[in-house]
Amino acid sequence: MLARDPSPPPPAEGTVAEPAQGNESYIALVWRRLKRSWTGMAGLCLVVLLLVMAVFADFLAPSDPKATDVAFAPPQLPVLHDKNGNFVARPRIYALADSTDLDPVTFQPIVGPDYDHPRLLGFFVEGAPYKLFGLIPANRHFFGSMDGQPVHFLGTDKFGRDVLSRAIHGSRVSLMIALTVVFIITVIGTTVGMVSGYFGGKFDVWMQRFVELVLAFPQLPLYLALTTLIPVTAPTNVFLAFVIVVMSALGWAQMSREVRGKTLALARIDYVRAAMAVGATDRRIIMQHIFPNVMSHVIVAVTLAIPTVVLLESFLGFLGFAVKPPLISWGLMLQDTATYSVIGTYPWILSPVGFVLITVFAFNALGDGLRDAVDPY
Repeated sequence: MLARDPSPPPPAEGTVAEPAQGNESYIALVWRRLKRSWTGMAGLCLVVLLLVMAVFADFLAPSDPKATDVAFAPPQLPVLHDKNGNFVARPRIYALADSTDLDPVTFQPIVGPDYDHPRLLGFFVEGAPYKLFGLIPANRHFFGSMDGQPVHFLGTDKFGRDVLSRAIHGSRVSLMIALTVVFIITVIGTTVGMVSGYFGGKFDVWMQRFVELVLAFPQLPLYLALTTLIPVTAPTNVFLAFVIVVMSALGWAQMSREVRGKTLALARIDYVRAAMAVGATDRRIIMQHIFPNVMSHVIVAVTLAIPTVVLLESFLGFLGFAVKPPLISWGLMLQDTATYSVIGTYPWILSPVGFVLITVFAFNALGDGLRDAVDPY
């Protein structure tokens, strides 16, 4: 009797053989698991869009964020109809203008849409000049008025500046602060946590007492106290750098505590003990055996820490302790919402809150998806 061939039959002609699952890399496996999570993919798409918006803010903003116009002008929403209500193919807006009718109470001209002079909208239109990436002169904008006049899709603030353009430009500072602070927190917290958990002993005891001291500080009063140390006349870059340093100095301890817990468990695994037995250096064990295994936790912690820093920057900016003009951030824009009367009369100045909520949702959704994907087994 002939022995059966244990190898699988060859694929039929015209078909492509699928790769064996055992040869799939870890990154490919994580990506395959992440694609199954619709919240994780939604968060990833939103994060990419936010980063693109921050990089190409000059091109995407319909107006100059520093140009002034009518104060507290209402949003100009695109419409697809003419003054008679008939459908038109090209979107347009109707700017506000004084009519010939008078208000019967105040005897002031009634302000309303100017249906006789529609302003057509289009893509890649000419507008306010700018320098792309700070180097390339350009005047093309992604969407706006075809006559080159400013359009206020989300209205204007108390100085007549376009809210949408300022929110788009504000994403640069808000995301830059968040990414920089989280990067510093991750580097310091991961390094201290791995070293403390690996060596243990008295070094670990004293290091954890210092970490507990940092965690014991009431962060909000300390933020306000430290930021007031910078003079009002200090350059904007100095103030911004000081805020980043303060946030980083108070935020690394929690990351360090989490990484230390993972390192304590990994230091007792057989392959780490085997590396110690063959004489591997401490640096090699930490970088080659422990660090790759804590990276999955660090990546998830980073995606969850970014929205926390964005919310903190928005809160401090609202109080006036994060960013100073002429820089623009979402928190600084929310200073206009300090009074209830302004919010009730001009609700569109709350638009930066929408950008903050989208950012928080995007990174939280991405972190939730990565939490399941990085541990596929």
